[in-house]
Amino acid sequence: MLLISACLLGAKVKYNGSSNYCTLLAKYKDCGLFIPICPECLGQLTIPRLPAEITGGDGSDVLNGTAKVYDNAGYNVTENFIKGAEAALEVARRKQIKFAVLKARSPSCGTGKIYNGNFNGTLMNGDGVTSALLKQNTITVYTELDLTEELLNELLVR
Repeated sequence: MLLISACLLGAKVKYNGSSNYCTLLAKYKDCGLFIPICPECLGQLTIPRLPAEITGGDGSDVLNGTAKVYDNAGYNVTENFIKGAEAALEVARRKQIKFAVLKARSPSCGTGKIYNGNFNGTLMNGDGVTSALLKQNTITVYTELDLTEELLNELLVR
């Protein structure tokens, strides 16, 4: 089974009420091996909501208390992001999931690159809060940008 960002499967849970539909994942949507999650919804953030970015570090820093997540109006939503990450990890543990495909560049789901916290479209190295927590718990995280048909097939048979 794979943990998948629900927005990649067409769920309208993105901050602006839309999705990040991924055609490749959609081809396998009915395989019965995807567990869709939205950490921001699990963290009780609304749809729509203001866009948010991590300030002062990345998801690992948020988890250790040295960085925060703010929306673009300046409201601190750190606790929502942590709560959502913990809920996503609980789902992964319950289902014994070892791999996840999460939304690139997201402050929750981004892996390897996230926005820099200035709301100016600039990327920096780092992981989102959920991605960081999953990695800390030995779950391998990919984004939709990493996916190929071959990789997806390999993950589905593991």
